Amino acid sequence: MAQLANVTLIELEVTSDASISNMVKLLDNQSIDILINNAGVISPADQSLEKMDTNGWMHAFAVNSIAPFMISTALLPNLMQSKRPRILTISSMMAALHRDSMGMYAYRSSKAAVNKVMQTMSVELKDKGIIVCPIHPGWVQTQMGGVDAEITALESAQGIYRLAQSVKLEQSGTFFTWEGDVHVW
Repeated sequence: MAQLANVTLIELEVTSDASISNMVKLLDNQSIDILINNAGVISPADQSLEKMDTNGWMHAFAVNSIAPFMISTALLPNLMQSKRPRILTISSMMAALHRDSMGMYAYRSSKAAVNKVMQTMSVELKDKGIIVCPIHPGWVQTQMGGVDAEITALESAQGIYRLAQSVKLEQSGTFFTWEGDVHVW
């Protein structure tokens, strides 16, 4: 575990019950104000109508959809200690159901699923005062987004930080963009 200003870094395998359990032990009795579920995979390489790697698709669901639920629920006791708890989950505009798009079945469907998971969780946790929102981070210059992407990782992170500071309980369950705008489902 490493400490950076007010940030704690813990090595975590998001699909491992044992790793999540270890994280919970390391964070025992520590308040968490903001949980950002950021782990994600675009895999598998083959995810088209003509050729689909279904095992890779299941892995994408494990990382992109199920892991954010597992981590969020595991850390509920820590979030409940905060005066203003927030769960923000990095999703993608590629998950928006209103968009006509092709290919990338595993990625799109796993991110659409996490949107619904977070929206459902927001309803269940609203009475506890926990804000839960999925966020489209923008098209970011990362290994996944590539060098032609529109914004830097710093710009995306700064926008998500601003949103985390301003989001209100009555907005819980909203799908936002990194800029703080409401994203169409």
